[in-house]
Amino acid sequence: MTGTPRIDTAQLMELLSVSLAAYYGDFTVAAASESLTASQGKTLNVLRRGPASMSVLATTLTCDASNMTGIVDRLEKRGLVRREPSPSDRRVKNVILTAEGERVIDVIRGKMHATLAGLNRLSAQERDTLYALLERAFTAQLAAA
Repeated sequence: MTGTPRIDTAQLMELLSVSLAAYYGDFTVAAASESLTASQGKTLNVLRRGPASMSVLATTLTCDASNMTGIVDRLEKRGLVRREPSPSDRRVKNVILTAEGERVIDVIRGKMHATLAGLNRLSAQERDTLYALLERAFTAQLAAA
């Protein structure tokens, strides 16, 4: 019986790698067009989901705390984020996206032409399916971020 060959995990990992490289290349160019580094743009992207502590940001972006402090300092200087004491622990500072920060990350996402073109080639049903599959595959990472 012949049929469509099964895709193995290595093939999926390769396609994810190529997809993410294309996404982050597109993202880096779009962030640069707003005079931001990729790390600054990624920080805004993470904060688009909601406030995060400095330690959560450092873990999510896989950088050390001192580097995260510099990134947030520069974003704060531009008025894109602000720091506030955590309501549950005053020793912890949460980083919050400002209205200007929301505007900038939305502009960056809107300038990701290659990514948007790829996603727009999918039907609404295919996008729903892709979302559900990615959510199921990466639920633990989404919850931690």
